[in-house]
Amino acid sequence: IPAEESEDEPPAGEEPADTRLSERDTAGGNQEGNKEGAVTEETDGDGRREQQEAEQPDQTPASSNKPRKKKKKRKTKKNSSGETVEDNDLEDIDSLLERIEDPGLAPQSQGGVIADSRPLLYVEHRNLNPENELKRYFGARAVLGDQRPRQRQRQYVRSMWLTAPKNTWPRYSKTGITMQLLDTRRGVQHFTFEHHREYQQVQFKFLDAVESMDPNNIVLLLQMNPYHVDSLLQLSDVCRMQEDQEMARDLIERALYSLECAFHPVFSLTSGTCRLDYRRPENRAFFLALFKHLMFLEKRGCPRTALEFCKLILSLDPENDPLCVLLLIDFLSLRAREYTFLTRLFQEWESHRNLSQLPNFAFSVPLAYFFLSQQEERPELERSQARERAARLIQLALIMFPSVLMPLLDHCSVQPDARVSSHSFFGLNAQISQSPALNQLTSLYVGRTHALWKDPAVMAWLEPHVHEVLRMVEARDALVQEAEHKRKIRYQSAPRNIYRHVILSEMKEATAALPLEVTSQPVMGFDPLPPLDSIVSYTRPERTSHPSNESTLSLFFRSLLPNFNLQGDIRHDGDDEAGAAQDLNQGVNRLMAAMRDMLANIQFQEPPRDDNPEGDGDWD
Repeated sequence: IPAEESEDEPPAGEEPADTRLSERDTAGGNQEGNKEGAVTEETDGDGRREQQEAEQPDQTPASSNKPRKKKKKRKTKKNSSGETVEDNDLEDIDSLLERIEDPGLAPQSQGGVIADSRPLLYVEHRNLNPENELKRYFGARAVLGDQRPRQRQRQYVRSMWLTAPKNTWPRYSKTGITMQLLDTRRGVQHFTFEHHREYQQVQFKFLDAVESMDPNNIVLLLQMNPYHVDSLLQLSDVCRMQEDQEMARDLIERALYSLECAFHPVFSLTSGTCRLDYRRPENRAFFLALFKHLMFLEKRGCPRTALEFCKLILSLDPENDPLCVLLLIDFLSLRAREYTFLTRLFQEWESHRNLSQLPNFAFSVPLAYFFLSQQEERPELERSQARERAARLIQLALIMFPSVLMPLLDHCSVQPDARVSSHSFFGLNAQISQSPALNQLTSLYVGRTHALWKDPAVMAWLEPHVHEVLRMVEARDALVQEAEHKRKIRYQSAPRNIYRHVILSEMKEATAALPLEVTSQPVMGFDPLPPLDSIVSYTRPERTSHPSNESTLSLFFRSLLPNFNLQGDIRHDGDDEAGAAQDLNQGVNRLMAAMRDMLANIQFQEPPRDDNPEGDGDWD
């Protein structure tokens, strides 16, 4: 009966996308999903899989399968009409779209023609949902539990790609953020977020709340404006510092939901041709929310989903990479076991981005080739080629960045042999002699990825190459001299986006190496280290500036009465000494009046009750 009713349902375009995706994912996870698979695939319009899955039950005895025989006849009548060619064309188009969206039909990104023919930074919608990754690990029933019936009842929530709206969130209303298409150049579309006047006023209140250094003011602002993005980002950092990780993650997801609701109709997450300029303050919240979200995903144990978000951030501005996610994408690729993607990224970008000059790529790419050579399902020729590339690249990495080896072995609790530990090339001198900028990169890599090197098989592979490099050093090989020359010339100072990445990553090993000009300035979670060439579309109105040479008594009374001003409201230029004395007298009179008002307004609460005999009365 459900199979017959499904044919009378409207086409897939009228079905919510989140329900369709959740049912399709569930279909691969358990036996219930397999029974519903034919119905789901039919509503999705995939003709080929529909016929295959619908015909399989028809092989059972006829006595127990009358409705499905009837369904098969109805399909035959439908196919015998005069629109056979058009229906087949539509089925072909739908099946192609299905193959693009569903990695279950197309090969995974570890090799294969279809995966390699896609753009390098192609983002799959399905991989943006962490539940899909958790289903692959634990099964759909363990992940969803009893959530599915509740989700079907919640029809008023619009389906999104970046986050799944929750029932506990406030009801969404337009916040005053929109996205505009600026221009299109060479097939690349440049967008920007815009703040309307109402949102600008909320933004000014948020800046006042930040300057007050009181998180409660941000909470009050969010109660009035529950989808103000910068407030959500800043309060998320406060919750994370207070060890409330769940609330911090929830606030970031709510910020992403607010920004996605403002997307332009032609803005695409998957095409890789949509750009946002980080120099515009309105766009920075989207970059930061995506970065913080992927960090939570990685800690949650969803590296494949985090890698997809990392690719999305990189596709928004691949030339400038404002958050320097190139320092992170190799780690996520290795953790997600997407070795082919990492090697492809290195091959395609090495010529114009010099990725081998970054320590993380210099060491992670040969490690990826080593893991590829260990995959027994690959042909022997590919495995041998991967072993050769891994050997060549790891030797180049050790020659170029010798200061990585000893900290890496120390983090892995591996004691090197006497020849390696006593050699000056890998010793303490290699770490002391390198520049602070290079020290930040190496410390960041070791602190982040040392767990991937703890595998005994990896250490057994690394050991002979370390001895080979020492042989080349003792033979005064030209590569060793060239690498030393490069280290002296390059890495003099790190660009601002690397500092921004180190601050956002919060790796203790790297933040300790930040220069004084970065650590001495205040860093806000909603806009860490803003670009020096920012494109400002609106400015905050000037506030009444208070003199900086006020006395301690004056500052004390201003803390009690914010409108109190000892110097007078207006000071005209060219005041003489008599005018200054008159202003001083007026200021003293205002001070006395303010003290009288304060003393007159002091009220005490009633004496404490018997249940709290030692309690002190609070001031109103």
